[in-house]
Amino acid sequence: MTPSIPYWRLSGFYFFYFALLGSTAPFLGLYFAHLGFGAERIGELVAIPMLMRCVAPNLWGWLGDTTGRRLAIVRAGAACTLISFGLVFYSKSYAWLALVMALHAFFWHAVLPQFEVITLAHLRDQASRYSQIRLWGSIGFIVAVIGLGALFDRLSLDVYPMAVMLVMLGIVFSSIWVPNATPAERPELEGQGGFLRQLCRPGVLAFFVCVGLMQVSHGPYYTFFSIHLESLGYGRGTIGLLWALGVVAEILTFLVMAALLSRFSLRQVLVASFLLAALRWLLLGSLADHLGVLLIAQLMHAATFGSFHAAAIHFVQRSFGPRQQGQGQALYATLAGVGGALGALYSGYSWAGLGPIWTFAIASLAALAAAVIIAIPEREKQV
Repeated sequence: MTPSIPYWRLSGFYFFYFALLGSTAPFLGLYFAHLGFGAERIGELVAIPMLMRCVAPNLWGWLGDTTGRRLAIVRAGAACTLISFGLVFYSKSYAWLALVMALHAFFWHAVLPQFEVITLAHLRDQASRYSQIRLWGSIGFIVAVIGLGALFDRLSLDVYPMAVMLVMLGIVFSSIWVPNATPAERPELEGQGGFLRQLCRPGVLAFFVCVGLMQVSHGPYYTFFSIHLESLGYGRGTIGLLWALGVVAEILTFLVMAALLSRFSLRQVLVASFLLAALRWLLLGSLADHLGVLLIAQLMHAATFGSFHAAAIHFVQRSFGPRQQGQGQALYATLAGVGGALGALYSGYSWAGLGPIWTFAIASLAALAAAVIIAIPEREKQV
């Protein structure tokens, strides 16, 4: 990193932000199960934060592009996330928890799209080094899943809300430490037009449809993977380690992502990511009781999140002008939220009615559909 890039300050924010994801993705469903909710209610509660990504990122993205005060939005969003999640201590009823999930997610999902713009603004012509900063988010995720997995093996899940709030406090402090930056002005491409015109190009629309499908396919994984493993006899500490293994593979992918993108097109990287996701969900649904297969499936997280996310961030940056960067990143987050919410909802009902095998099989079909869409030859010049 060159001295002009605040590497550790940016990395520190990603560390705590994704430590929060590591605190929720593996354990939120377990916590709701601990409170006595059934699969359908768990699926609905997990879907609510994802549904908020349909609204919050676009609202905050528009505000960030209009005012240019992205860092202020990040800091306010981090503080309000902490405060609103604290309401969980008031009641554990379904209706109250649904409110808490919606309220804290409204502010949480304001944060990352704006911070992505700030990070890329700091990097400027070194955007290929984004993965070297983003990998610290993966490290934060690993620290959270391993640490909390060990903690919950020793203590009751009753301490879960307090543990999550400590991570949120880390996000608040790290956001204060980050210096501001604005995207460099660059000439608008001929015929580029405004945000909607850029969005309506065929390759861009195809990409965002695939983003939604990819997140639909992750529904069973983020909602029921830990519950699935616990039902197969794995301990919570082991479950945390298995989540961490996937993120280790993700980190290794981030380290080599610049080299991969210099050798392969974004379309090729995305197709490979979707196809490996389709295979991974089949393995998790049918053969998760075999530890060797489970380890291989977790290593595939390198593709289903690592290479997919890095390629997607580059695609969004390339597809939108400097005045639409916030809205582009927000739309990416929104489509991910729509897909994630639909994935959580369908998996809740499917899990109760059809069981793990068919639930993960549906996820595999969604990822396969994304691969087909993005692989259409006519899209090659746009993706």
